[in-house]
Amino acid sequence: MKDLVKRAGLEDEFLIESAATTTEEIWGGKGNPVYPPARKVLAQHGIGVQGNELGVSEKRARLMTKRDYAAYDMLIGMDDENLWDMKRICGRSDPEGKISLLMDETDRPRDVADPWYTRNFDATWNDVYEGCTALFARICREYGLG
Repeated sequence: MKDLVKRAGLEDEFLIESAATTTEEIWGGKGNPVYPPARKVLAQHGIGVQGNELGVSEKRARLMTKRDYAAYDMLIGMDDENLWDMKRICGRSDPEGKISLLMDETDRPRDVADPWYTRNFDATWNDVYEGCTALFARICREYGLG
């Protein structure tokens, strides 16, 4: 998403963050870096390679908190389990309708393919790119950007 926003020259209009919904990616108070096979697929698409200011290679996981609900306009999950965890973290409710799934933005709503189970990082890239492209287009339409 950061790459799409940057390519459109709209990085000053967006604040995009990522957070884990469980402690699986947090060890000893420190988040895991981007998984090497995921980093490889990102690099194939020009994201996170050396010198890329998006800084994917330096990214570390952080845990989502209840404060995130007030801090952000949208909270986007990758699958139904994320959605359930996000609502649990936010107090089981979503009064402002901020919590949704990324692929709900597409013509084929579904969970993002999870490469942890499928080992298919290209399928995950395709899902995330499709979802981010659709989400970005909707935001641009709704807010008159681009």
